[in-house]
Amino acid sequence: ALLWNLLGVFAFISQVTMTPETLAALPQEQQDLYTTMPTWATVAFAVAVNFGALGSLLLVLKKNMAGMFLQLSLLAVLVQNFHSSFMTNALEVYGTQALIMPIVVIIIAIFLVVLAAKAKRMRWTS
Repeated sequence: ALLWNLLGVFAFISQVTMTPETLAALPQEQQDLYTTMPTWATVAFAVAVNFGALGSLLLVLKKNMAGMFLQLSLLAVLVQNFHSSFMTNALEVYGTQALIMPIVVIIIAIFLVVLAAKAKRMRWTS
């Protein structure tokens, strides 16, 4: 879980630190997706991956607060994917990858929330 979310943090950092040259190397349709992303969607991405990583770390450390962070991460994942799925043409630009990856991310985020709840219920955390 922690590794998965750290990969998300890396993806976020890669996106927000993309140089103009790197952006220019992308096809125009992808450039448009990056440059028209609203601030609230970028914030949702940041919350999703950072709270997911923190929640996963807390789960590894057997802390009850893991569930709260993972729930907030899941909420942010849903907000972020609402934007990319319903407010952009990402499906046209990326094809089925724009459908499959968000579904995988949502499933993993739900699984982590359930896992944290089970850890708390089974008293694996304190």
